[in-house]
Order: sequence, then C-alpha cells, then structure tokens
Amino acid sequence: MRAVTDLAGLSEAFERCRSEARRAFGDDSVYVEELMPRAKHLEVQILGDGMGQVVSLGERECSIQRRHQKLVEWAPSPVLNSHQRDALSRAAVALMAPLEYRGLGTVEFLVDPDTLAAGAEFTFVFIEVNPRLQVEHTVTEQVTGLDLVASQLRVAVGESLDDLSLEGGSSPVQDTFAIQARVNAEHTVGAVTTAATGTVTDFVVPAEARVDTYARPGLVVDGTFDSLLAKVVTRTQGSFAEAAADAVSALSELVISGVDTNVDLLRSVLTHEEFISGQATTSFLDEHESVSGQFEAAGDPSQVTAAFAAAVVSVDVRPGQAIGPGTALVTLESMKMEHPLTAGVSGTVDQVRVAVGDQVRVGQVIAEITVHAGNYGEEELSDQVDLDYVRPDLEELLRRRAAVTDEARPEAMAKRHRTGHRSARENISALVDDDSFLEFGALPVAAQRSRRDMQDLIARTPGDGIVTGLAKINGAEFGSEVSEAAVLAYDYTVLAGTQGYFNHKKTDRILSIAKQKKVPIVFFAEGGGGRPGDTDVNHVLGSGLNVTTFTMMGSLSGVVPTIGVLTGRCFAGNAALLGCCDVIIGTRDSNLGMAGPAMIEGGGLGRFTPEEVGPMDVQGPNGVVDIVVEDDEEAVLAAQRYLSYFQGPVSQWSFSDQRRLRHLIPENRKAIYNIREVIDNLVDEGSVLELRREFGIGAVTALVRVEGKPMGLVANNPAHLGGAIDSEAADKMARFLQLCDAHGLPVVSLCDTPGFMVGPESEGTATVRHFSRLFVISAHLRIPMITVILRKGYGLGAQAMAAGGFLEPLTTIAWPTGEFGPMGLEGAVQLAYSKELAAIADDGERDRRYRQHLDELYDAGKAINSAMKQDFDEVIDPAETRRWVASTLRSFPTYEGEATRYVDTW
Repeated sequence: MRAVTDLAGLSEAFERCRSEARRAFGDDSVYVEELMPRAKHLEVQILGDGMGQVVSLGERECSIQRRHQKLVEWAPSPVLNSHQRDALSRAAVALMAPLEYRGLGTVEFLVDPDTLAAGAEFTFVFIEVNPRLQVEHTVTEQVTGLDLVASQLRVAVGESLDDLSLEGGSSPVQDTFAIQARVNAEHTVGAVTTAATGTVTDFVVPAEARVDTYARPGLVVDGTFDSLLAKVVTRTQGSFAEAAADAVSALSELVISGVDTNVDLLRSVLTHEEFISGQATTSFLDEHESVSGQFEAAGDPSQVTAAFAAAVVSVDVRPGQAIGPGTALVTLESMKMEHPLTAGVSGTVDQVRVAVGDQVRVGQVIAEITVHAGNYGEEELSDQVDLDYVRPDLEELLRRRAAVTDEARPEAMAKRHRTGHRSARENISALVDDDSFLEFGALPVAAQRSRRDMQDLIARTPGDGIVTGLAKINGAEFGSEVSEAAVLAYDYTVLAGTQGYFNHKKTDRILSIAKQKKVPIVFFAEGGGGRPGDTDVNHVLGSGLNVTTFTMMGSLSGVVPTIGVLTGRCFAGNAALLGCCDVIIGTRDSNLGMAGPAMIEGGGLGRFTPEEVGPMDVQGPNGVVDIVVEDDEEAVLAAQRYLSYFQGPVSQWSFSDQRRLRHLIPENRKAIYNIREVIDNLVDEGSVLELRREFGIGAVTALVRVEGKPMGLVANNPAHLGGAIDSEAADKMARFLQLCDAHGLPVVSLCDTPGFMVGPESEGTATVRHFSRLFVISAHLRIPMITVILRKGYGLGAQAMAAGGFLEPLTTIAWPTGEFGPMGLEGAVQLAYSKELAAIADDGERDRRYRQHLDELYDAGKAINSAMKQDFDEVIDPAETRRWVASTLRSFPTYEGEATRYVDTW
C-alpha cells in the first residue's frame, strides 16, 4: 500500500505496489481506494461451518501500525459501546453467512474515530476479508477461552457449530483484555527502520505471558524472511490501562540478545497516554515516529552502500549510464516493502556490484560511480543518455516481433501472392489508417511444443494463425473519435488459417475489447476451422466444444457493426464466425461452406474439390454474401465504405438535378422503369452501397446518404414481378431494417408494389411466415422511417413498405403517379363486378364496361384524391422528395438507446 497525497507521486506509488504485490502474491493487480489517514482499524473474528451458520467471536483492534504492518493488537476494543460492537459483528456475519463460509475468517473494517463520540452516527467501512487464521488470533483466544485452531480443524472435517462446545462461549469475558505485541528483528539508522540480521545468543521469555515464537539461542536471522521473532501476549482482568501495564511488564522480562529488536518501541507505544486512553489511530506512529521510504547514498559519494540488510529486486541502471541526484540505482526489499536506492550526486555509473536476487548486508557496496561537478538538469541528463542503446530484453522483443512480419517469411508470401491474394497483414495495412494498427497477441505460436521445435513454431506459426488488434479506419474523413475499430485477420499462410488454442484466446480477447469499447469489427475470415494438431492442449480440451469464441462473436450482433471479409477459401468454424457478421464481402474467386471437402468426404457425402463448395456464383444469389467484389483490393475498399455509414455524416456532398425525378416513372402506369435510377438521382451522388443485390431481386436494400447523412433505403423493384413482394424480398428487407435499427440509421422506403406475391407456387416458399417478418420487425423499430409512394400502393404489401400502415412512418408521402387501394385495381374490378361483366354477351361492350370500372377505381384511388381523404400526409412534386427526406430526418434526434438484441443472420 502507498498513500498518495500528491498526483506527482501516483505513478511511482502504483508501480511499487504492483511490484510488491507480484513478488508477494504472484498477482500484480492493484486498486485505488479513498485514503483515511486517521482511522481505528477494527476486525471481527468469525467462524463458519459451511452449512450456513456463521458466528462472531468478537472484535480486535489493530490501530498501531507502521507502513500498514500491525505492531500491537488487542481485544476487545475499549472504545466501542455495545451498539457499535453489535453493528460490526452483524455486518461481518451478514457478509459471510450467505457464502456458506467454512473455517476461520477475519472481516476487517476502518472506523472514523470522530463517529465514536456519544450521540454521533457510527460510521465504518469494509476493507477486506482474510479467509484464514491471522497472526493476531491469539488475543481472541485469550479473551474467549476458545482454541481457534482446533475449532477450524473441526469444522473443516464436517462438524457443525452445534457440534462445537465453544468452550468459554463465543463472547469475550467481561472486563478482560488481551494485548499482543509483535517483537520484530529490526534496527534504526537515522530515521529509517529496517530488518535486522544476526545470531540469537540469549532468549528468555516472561513467566506470566503467552509467547508464540520460533526464536532460540543459535538462531541465525539473515533477513530473508519476515522479521517477526515472537508474539508476546498478555491477558488482564481489569481496565485497559492495567492491561497495557501488564504488556509493558512482560516485554521488560523478555530477553533477546544478538539481534536488534523493536522492544523499546513497543514499550514506548504501550506507555503512551494516547494508547492507554484508547484514542490511538492508524496515524499514531506516523505522528510520533519519523519514517522514510527513500534511502540515499551516504558517506563517499563515489561508493553507494546499503544502509540495511535487504534483497535486490531490480537493478535499474547499467555501466556507462549518466545519472543525476535522485536516479534509482537498485531497488531493495526489506520487511515486505520495496525501497529505491538513489544516487545523491551527478555522475556516470562505473560498476553495479549486485544482481537481482542477491542478499545485501549493511554497509555493502552496491554501485560505484564517477562523480561529476555540479548537478545535471533534466535536459542535460537526457543528453548524456544513449537514446539508441537497445537493452537485451528489448532486443529480444524486437527480434521476436520481426519474426511475425511478412518480410521474415518470403517463401510463404510468394506462395500467397501466386493465388492472387494479399497476405493478412497486407489487407490490414490497406484497410486501416497509416501507423494506427495496435497489434494484440503477436507473440503466441501454435500449441504444438510437445512435437515441434520452438524456433520452427516461431518461424512457421506466428501469431497462431490470426492477427488481431485495434486501428483507425476512415479517420481522415470522420476524425479519430469515431474511426476506431477492432480488426481480426486469419492468416492462411499459417496452418491454412485453422483455429488453434491461442488463436481462440486471441479472438476472444479482441472481441471482448470491442464489446467494452463498443467499436466496429472488421473480420477477415479465411481458413479451415478447428485444428486437430494442437497436441499441447488436446488432453485438456477434450472434444474442444467448450470454446467461447462463437458465443462471443454472436453476442456482438446488434451491439456494434460487424463486417466479414472473405478472400479465399473459408470452411467450418471460420465460416460459422463469418456468418455471424452483419455483412459479408467476398471476392469472386472465394469459396464459403460449413464444411470443407475433407469433412464432406468423411461424412460419406461424396468427393469434391474446394472450388465446388460454396462458390460465389452460389453464395451471392442465395443471399449468404452481401457484396461480391473482384479482388482483395475491392474487398478492402468495400469494407471501408460500408463502415463509413456508421461513422457519421460527411461534410461534402453533391446531388443531381432533382427535376429528373419527375420523368423517371413512365406515364403509362403499366410500363416498368429502373428503380436504381430513381435511387441514384434522389440521394447524394456516389453514395449508394447496395447489399444482397443478387438475392431477392424484387427488392433493393442499400446504404445511402442524403445531405451527407447516412441512412438505409428499401425499395420495390417493378422490373421483377411488377414489384410484388415474394419471400426472398421480404426476408431481405426485414433483415435490413433490423440492421438499420440496431445501429441507428433512419430508413427511406420507396414503395411501388401491387402487394405480396400469392398463389400455390408462392405458398410453397412459406410466404405467411416470411411476409409477417416485415410486420413484426417494423413494429419494433426505434429509428425513424419515411415512406414515399412512387406508384402502386396496394394491400398488405404497401402496408409492409410503411412499417405496417401509412400512419406508422414519421412521414408518408406520394408522388402524383401514386395509386392506392386494398388490392390491385384489375383484380378489384374482377372481384367486385364479376357477375355484371359475365352477363354482358358482347365482348367489346364487356371490355368497355371493364375499363370504365377500372378508370373509376383509378380516379378514386389516385394520389391526389386519396390525399383528400387523409390516407397519408401529402402528395408532392417528385423534385421535392429529397428536401422532404432531409428535412424530416434532420429534425429527428439521433437514436442513442440500447442496441437491438441482435440482427438475424438471415
């Protein structure tokens, strides 16, 4: 622990705490908490039987501390009243009982001393639980009469608290106090107290005290272990002042020769009025004893010596290094605390005489320096340092990092380039902004140490077959605030891009970071799924079906934009991860399947080449791949472009003459037209990125911009089935709406449909379920939608294009070419007037009457007349459409709620 009262000391305190924790516990995790410079340190001894019963055995006070190490402990605390004592005990039991805790434990608290006064609100805070026997357990044993060690062993073998007799009861005896004084081997040099060394020559314990010790005549104390020599424990029936006097008397009878101890300090504490009155806090020794944590060279400035016995934990300088006053030379550990040994002068290091792990003696020369006249300033000192010097540890790191680069593997790169594809690192380099890629996990290799040489693994399995990290993408256009993304790229040149043990760990790690930071993911997926050759872990992993990577990838759906990029062959587990992505971009020569040729043949399903499994001329038209491109370069450009729609608006845009929109729909209401031409003229020039173009061709789904603002667009395609919505078109639009909703993009819907596709053949495609997806998903949209009726707006299909009904979108408008009705006009006439028309014998008259009724329905349902009945919001000049879209969606607040649960993979 380090108290930080000045921000300038935070970094040093943090590093010292980490180092001490790592050496003491093997874990350098540390945390920050509020500093209470004056506090009473109280702890409650508990015992649990593992069956839900936990009992408090009373409190101890441990407020006499030096550098957070307890020196004197006593029980009970003389300053607590019964209400305060009960409050601490209840808190300790309430904490431990739900855990079904078994064994001894100590629940520790800090108490604000100002709240102990009569009438004040008692305030205490929890510090920690020590789930074990503690050094100071003796004072609880003395006041309760319990043998805590025996009690712990009995519950450990299954006895309950009911089985224990708890001899003497679980509460302290009235007016009885126990005090423990920790006798340490230590001495003081100036204002510094450190561990002492030597050989014990005499050792005599007091007659009327309990002494727990390992000391004996002949014991060598070398400073390697904890400095505690003995615990002197006294028990007094009477006042706390009498208990303090008994403790002083016992220490006076204690005889230890040959090694310096802290007995005199303990006696001075026990006789101090502040202690006797019970007012001492954790700051007592800081207020009454000068303690320093820094040790500077003394005497001859050219020879730096140790002022105390300690262990060397780090050597912080090297021969030839220029140093100034305060430069740390080595770091020593004594009494579980680390102390930098610093230079007192400017100079150059000639020699360091110790190494990490050495035990140094008092007065031992640690380093020799050549003293320079004057003191170096910070700039001058940096001038003396060889900034180009590469230390051995850094040199090793640089060598290992160089081994993972493409340049270190020319044969593998040549083979890769012969396929017409770039390497994983080349694709990442092309994708991300210059010098922005921070690689995570470059050093792992395949888990095959038991059967392959390490140098071979380093050379042939760098990164265990996947490159992961964080980077900025499109930062020049959108700025650093929104350009960060996580990037993963399977490396096909490493074991065919298969998934290995460390490969999965790296993937899980970068995906978890992306989830925490809520940044998009770009995932280059290429390879053949699980790897059976990782023999180092096969005996641990078993079937390997408990990996978390697939769940982690799936959990990101709807949380952040996920982009899959396929440039080659991708099967099995790699394909499963790719299929979790919002959008898949694939090069035309790629193959994608849930099993590769070997697994297909192994399942008895025939023998195929890789090129026959899931080629793009299958996976594009069937909707698995959203964007099919020619090569790696186009794939990366498509990924950058797709991601840009989720990074915010652009500042520069242009658009065509909007008057063209007036002429794109033919006056003949039955003539087809090019819906993509309408889209291109309506939105910003060059802003259309169409998804799943080859699938569900009766609909268009695209990312677009209007006045630089990104949004989604769905449209019926009158060139296919007259714009009728079939199952594929419904699925395509439904998932696209989910995608836009998940990531906060408003949607423009361009409606020109006679309705849903019907008939026996259509029902064979499960239309009822597929069509209803549009209504269910639309009903849960949290993003705004604007619907524009270009021409036909008939039946349930038109309602589906308007989020379920014309009043559901933020705005529903129509062009003058719009026509409306519960179903197609021709069908409506056939149904409504079937008997009348059948009764007309003359074909010419029958056709004339049919057209008359058709014209009547068209006139009643054309846009201008329907608007008079407030069926929708307005009929507009087509040239005004862009203004309506921009104005309507501009005023709507950006969606910032919780993301949708997920985006359907289909």
